[in-house]
Amino acid sequence: MARSLRSAQAQGGVRRLAGKDYDQPMSAAESELPAAERRELLKEVFSQARVCTRCPELAATRKTVVFGAGNADADLMFVGEAPGASEDEQGVPFVGRAGKLLSTLLEEVGLKRDDVFIANVLKCRPPGNRDPLPVEIENCQGYLRRQVELIQPTVICTLGNFSTKLLRGDPTGITRLHGQAEVLILGKRAVRLYPIFHPAAALYTPRMLETLREDFVRLPDLLAQGAPEQPEEVPELAEPEEPPQAAVEQTEQGEDAAADQLGLF
Repeated sequence: MARSLRSAQAQGGVRRLAGKDYDQPMSAAESELPAAERRELLKEVFSQARVCTRCPELAATRKTVVFGAGNADADLMFVGEAPGASEDEQGVPFVGRAGKLLSTLLEEVGLKRDDVFIANVLKCRPPGNRDPLPVEIENCQGYLRRQVELIQPTVICTLGNFSTKLLRGDPTGITRLHGQAEVLILGKRAVRLYPIFHPAAALYTPRMLETLREDFVRLPDLLAQGAPEQPEEVPELAEPEEPPQAAVEQTEQGEDAAADQLGLF
């Protein structure tokens, strides 16, 4: 465990997680780039993701790679589980019923979807909306970690178990952790991680919806605290694994969908 940050000690400590990235980790020079240049790098990551074939089943059954949408320089980032049927159809995360509830909850605390960035652990829809498999999470997490590096959010709000367990590197479930912010280090940056229930869990349970609202109310205060103190030293990351050869031939429909998604962030 790496040395704790002084500012995090008062909040119960900080944990440093070694991310396994398939794409090149962010350099010190990249971390200082202005937002517009980081957005261009984000487009390059999207270009890699949209032809990804690391998960053969997902690559064969998906309609669209759902990379993410929102403000590419957002202070607040949401990370869900995986695209559903509506997301797979439209190429945009959280556009179904759970997405509408997410938009409502944001508005109730004075925020809009345009203010935040929304992504998922998986970029492709699992067949039948089944749970992501461990190997799929392993294959896809490099894209998410690269998104975090380039967007540089102050607060990451994990929605549900899968994103919470992945980014915390710990199997503790969302029921125990929801509504409890902590400072941890992802890649080279310290962030405030804030786990809450996935909006889908609140669609049919009034009590869960009330809990979700209570947790959302804390978001403006977390954002007002600003970024946590950044680490002075970061251990060298292991060399990233070489990704499998991505597919290079795209259909016209795929090219059109990719062009449309570039306008989402």
